[in-house]
Amino acid sequence: MSTDPVAVHRELLESWRKAMDLVGPGPVDEHFADAEGAVRGLGARGRWLDLGSGAGFPGIMLAARFPEAQVTLVERRQKRAAFLEEVVARAGLANARVFLGDSADLDLAAWDGVVSRAYKPPPDYLADAIELLVPGGVAVLLTAGEAPAPPPGLELFHVERYVVENKSRASVRYQRG
Repeated sequence: MSTDPVAVHRELLESWRKAMDLVGPGPVDEHFADAEGAVRGLGARGRWLDLGSGAGFPGIMLAARFPEAQVTLVERRQKRAAFLEEVVARAGLANARVFLGDSADLDLAAWDGVVSRAYKPPPDYLADAIELLVPGGVAVLLTAGEAPAPPPGLELFHVERYVVENKSRASVRYQRG
């Protein structure tokens, strides 16, 4: 097995995907490309959450690309949490851990950053992010559409656009006031 954390993630995903229903059919390349685009230029530091981590996107990529960030992969399904724990252990990601449970059980106003690929609809995700973030903390919203207007308490400060499989994607970054 590879020593590159992203390669380890890919190898484990390929071997576990059918038994665990981690991702749909087809190549996994687009999932990795999406996660790479989502965290590009983020400069993550401090305590970060990946809400509804599922198969580890984009949280594993976040931990792999930003070793100075402490990334908590939040997953409420036991089987997926077991997969994530295996990836973290085999990839040697000392800066990542798995939290088996619901986001409602997390400490409020304690996180420097929050990211999610498909946790909740954008308005609900952003409302949760406001509660979880410290002042000045960053919420990253992944979308195929336009950047939603920020709710009160968040300010949009950057949109990182990228393309995956000829589809436009965006990593929309908001900062808590």
